[in-house]
Amino acid sequence: MQVTKFTLARIIFAGSLLAAAAIPLSAQAYKPARIDGHPDLNGIWQVMNEANYDLEGHTARPAMALRKGPYGPVPAAPVLALGAVGSVPPSLGVVEGGEIPYKPEALAKKKENEEHWLERDPEIKCYLPGVPRATYMPQPFEILQNSKQMFIAYQYAGAVRNIFMKDPGPAPVDSWMGQSVGHWEGDTLVIDVTGMNDSTWFDRAGNFHSDALHVVERYTRVSPEVIHYEATIDDPNTFTRPWKISMPLYKRQEKNAQLLEFKCVEFVEELMYGKYRKHPLGQ
Repeated sequence: MQVTKFTLARIIFAGSLLAAAAIPLSAQAYKPARIDGHPDLNGIWQVMNEANYDLEGHTARPAMALRKGPYGPVPAAPVLALGAVGSVPPSLGVVEGGEIPYKPEALAKKKENEEHWLERDPEIKCYLPGVPRATYMPQPFEILQNSKQMFIAYQYAGAVRNIFMKDPGPAPVDSWMGQSVGHWEGDTLVIDVTGMNDSTWFDRAGNFHSDALHVVERYTRVSPEVIHYEATIDDPNTFTRPWKISMPLYKRQEKNAQLLEFKCVEFVEELMYGKYRKHPLGQ
């Protein structure tokens, strides 16, 4: 199905309204449990949106990887057998203002990334997701907090983040998950993330960044079951200005909720190294 300019404009407009909405007034009356005077953020949390497909508003389409068909795009040959399982659900988007402010040359690279999604998306090869993508991967994560320490563990690929509550200085080396330094502004946990490499993406749509990426996250507990999450992205090498995403994080309600093992490196060994077998398995 082709996306008309009118349809896409409606999606972007609606998405901008949602992304720009303030924290609900009802949340201002909520008084969370506290640890050493600060809101207790402990728990297992998960998003319920389509941000990992594409941060920006988009209509449904038959696959992430497409090719030209007689009446419009159809799934690329490598993903054709997935059928509806490989399709992309629609979304109003989570970007404030509706559109990521790329520099012209960076936008061209983003479009190229999208066209080569199967070869380039780090998620396909089980690389660590980076920040903020780790937050809205379609798997849960756990915040562990006590009076002196803060730690976030992600089910996807066993990713982890140690949140320094005392600034240790600049990150000694760039890494997939970067260095996270936290502080409290009232009842909001603010995490400053630097020292990230340029190998992670923001989503499956090819949205990317350079190694100049700087992310400021804000976690505000607005009810027993919800954290309001914001991330401001700044990368002067890639974007014309800083931009923001926001979304609710929902607490998992199962009595036995826990993170399970999803170490996907072994799942992609055949994809990445199967061709080096003495007798490759073939297609």
